[in-house]
Amino acid sequence: MTIVKYGSIVLITLVILAGLGIPLSPAPQSWLEFPVIPGLEDKARNIFFHVPTAWTTVLAFIVSMVFGFRYLRTRNLEYDLKSVTSAGLGLLFCLLATVTGAVWAKFNWGSFWNWDPRQTSIFILLLIYGAYFALRSAIEVSEKRASLSAVYAIVAGLTVPFFIFIMPRMMSGLHPGAQGDSSGSGPLFESGMMAGNMRVLFYTSLLGFNLLYVWLMDLRLRVARIDSQIMDQGTEG
Repeated sequence: MTIVKYGSIVLITLVILAGLGIPLSPAPQSWLEFPVIPGLEDKARNIFFHVPTAWTTVLAFIVSMVFGFRYLRTRNLEYDLKSVTSAGLGLLFCLLATVTGAVWAKFNWGSFWNWDPRQTSIFILLLIYGAYFALRSAIEVSEKRASLSAVYAIVAGLTVPFFIFIMPRMMSGLHPGAQGDSSGSGPLFESGMMAGNMRVLFYTSLLGFNLLYVWLMDLRLRVARIDSQIMDQGTEG
């Protein structure tokens, strides 16, 4: 896990420094220059942060669903702990994706929030998983809380691909990839629009944020286990 920890720190630091520091040029002469993308200019740098956080959101919510399913099969509370921990990280990355998306919207569409289908879908996910934690806090019996949470995590997890990948593409909107976008995936992914050095940095960012998720997952699980042991000792005392 040490490799994961320092790997995530190094990669994300590299992405921040290179993503914000490498200059833009209308005619790049080396890998230390990004091409100017018409209509986006400096705002194109946000792709190194917004898309990876959105992707990590999906990863965390799907993992939460998987551990919810495993809890229902085994009734092992360790799987419930992993499910809720991953859901919490998913909510964190969902908030980061929402914030970075709102910043992008401000500079491209004129306001932080436009109720674009993509923004609406991620807002719905925030509500869904906010309700998940409200449900858990309302139930005191651990086994009942774990069972209901597992069912909720499975149902919620099944909605994630729809709200992230399907619904925004079924409706016309401002966000790249919406219905009517000729590229189908957004202007930065059109052939020739994203330079090789930008693609390398983008995939480096994806890896860095995925490693960050794995590290935070392990860290939060260890803290949760320690808290659980302290509570058990207090109960026995």
